Amino acid sequence: MSNGGKILLFCEDTAYSGYVKEQILGLGAYSIRVESNPHSGITSLNQNNYDLVFIRYAISQADALWLINELKKIDPDCIIVILLENGEEQKAKELAEAGIYDSLIRPFNIEKLKFIIEKGVKLHALLLANRKFSQGLKEANQALEKQNTLLARRIEDATTNLSRLYEDLRSTYMRTIKVLAQAIDARDHYTHSHSENVARIAIAIANYLKISAKEIEVLRQACELHDLGKIGISDNILLKTTALTSIEWEQIRKHPTIGAQILEPLTFLNEVVDLIRQHHEHYDGSGYPEGRKGNDILLGARIIHVADAYEAMRSARSYRKVPFLKDEAVLEIKRNSGTQFDPKIVDAFLKIMDNL
Repeated sequence: MSNGGKILLFCEDTAYSGYVKEQILGLGAYSIRVESNPHSGITSLNQNNYDLVFIRYAISQADALWLINELKKIDPDCIIVILLENGEEQKAKELAEAGIYDSLIRPFNIEKLKFIIEKGVKLHALLLANRKFSQGLKEANQALEKQNTLLARRIEDATTNLSRLYEDLRSTYMRTIKVLAQAIDARDHYTHSHSENVARIAIAIANYLKISAKEIEVLRQACELHDLGKIGISDNILLKTTALTSIEWEQIRKHPTIGAQILEPLTFLNEVVDLIRQHHEHYDGSGYPEGRKGNDILLGARIIHVADAYEAMRSARSYRKVPFLKDEAVLEIKRNSGTQFDPKIVDAFLKIMDNL
């Protein structure tokens, strides 16, 4: 049984609100506050931290848009669920762009209601944590700007300290970026530790191929940051439990470019940036974002592509609850050798499989 979530319900109908409370309380020890007046409800949200907001759609679309807008002003990360009756499904589509999280039709599907509440509570907590993280990142950047100013003054008096100060600054940037990358993995518990696992597999392949220690370090950093660009992809797409539309796939395919653009200002990561940009290129030229082919794709990117694909298949995902068995995942890698994957990398991968 779930517990610990705070829910705000906007509903003028006493009988309807009673029905909603009964359904929710049957799922766990949630705290529910009912407001029949939009203005009093807005005041309540302003004074309390709610995990989810349920709105019974019994007002005009203009009023609903106004209410959603006011709620978002108070809490930009507000998780809003619209409650509908049969025949009102179109209204959910009309309000989607306003920022609602999901919708429910009475009588509620209990499993869907449970899923929405549990995921909504977790998502709101994660969004709040990300907002705090962003604020911390902003403050860290301000501190770094001050440190850069101080560094410029010290160059004249102590050039011998330049190398140490540069490494400190580089380390600070790397720690900040890695925390951000970990936050991306944490958006969905299915992908927790994904980047670390990809790095482990990729480094094993690289060692088998006798790649230099310097190249392996670049590879490791690229693996840790390869999904950084997903910060620019909506949760509605990343956490979707059904098949993606062609438009949604277009958004997903942007993440290597977004990740590269985020890191490009850090010139000491130039080699890492190139691997991140190319890690979804296919050996036969059918990949993205540039459609590179064969050896025109960097070796490290070809290694990451195999490691990333295998680790994804071996993990449960929002759209696939049951992960591939090891033999199934290996077979899929073999089947795509020469098309999606570099045969040389696949051969090395097969050699190191027993040690993973």
